[in-house]
Amino acid sequence: MKPPYLQYGDKIAIISPSGDIDPTLIDNAAKILESWDLVPVIGRNAKNKYGRYAGTPKERLEDLQWAFDQKEIKAVICSRGGYGLVQIIDEVDFSHFELYPKWLVGFSDITILHMSIAAYDIASCHGIMAKDISANGKAAAALKKLLFGDLTEYAENGPHPLNRTGNAEGKIVGGNLSVMCGMRGTHFDLDPQGKILFIEDIGEKPYQIDRYIWNLRIGGILEQISGLIVGQFNEYEEDEDMKASVYELIANAVADYNYPVAFGFSAGHIDNNLSLPFGVDTVMSVANEGVSLRFF
Repeated sequence: MKPPYLQYGDKIAIISPSGDIDPTLIDNAAKILESWDLVPVIGRNAKNKYGRYAGTPKERLEDLQWAFDQKEIKAVICSRGGYGLVQIIDEVDFSHFELYPKWLVGFSDITILHMSIAAYDIASCHGIMAKDISANGKAAAALKKLLFGDLTEYAENGPHPLNRTGNAEGKIVGGNLSVMCGMRGTHFDLDPQGKILFIEDIGEKPYQIDRYIWNLRIGGILEQISGLIVGQFNEYEEDEDMKASVYELIANAVADYNYPVAFGFSAGHIDNNLSLPFGVDTVMSVANEGVSLRFF
């Protein structure tokens, strides 16, 4: 199920379900959303601070549930990732959201929400959050296009040496690799059959990334997908003792499968974090000239 695309004048909520954030970044994002002719509504607890979190679990859950339940709110953008959603996700009531779906925007720790929403077969947006929306114009423009339904194709020229060519069809699932693996074995776990898997991460050591990707392989995830998009992995140092780079470790884990694989896609913890619609029919093409994604 694809939520309705936004129209001018629609209300969009800004909430902080995970880590705390500088309140001025929320205010700056609200100004950008207003310039898009949207009406930002900031959650009552969005600017709170409780240790590393944006409020107590009760306060963060209250804002998340409010944003999901209010019928007049047509989209929800998270202020930032960080950590904390796992503490409250099992308390979220998705019944109203399932009846009146809306676009959920975020990445990193927000992967937990994407996985939860995917369990209800509802599309969502892996994209920049309030923390970045006022600082990264190109990425913000891509998010705006998606939210208003004006997004049909991404094309990236220049092949990565580890790319595996081919075509794949399916809905994109996934997100932050370490967060995703932290949800394995729960009722929000991935449904990989025929899906295009997207992964990215930040600050994880190469052996940890190798552990996560082998979790997906041993758990049967990697053998069921139709394609793999490897986004940006950054803020780590390669480990010579691993005898392979991080991207090579991932390539080795999927070497036995024949679906297309695209490395270094412009999505993740980077300035030009392209918004990816999860749960939307997608055609992935990996050719010698580069990679394209078409959405329907």
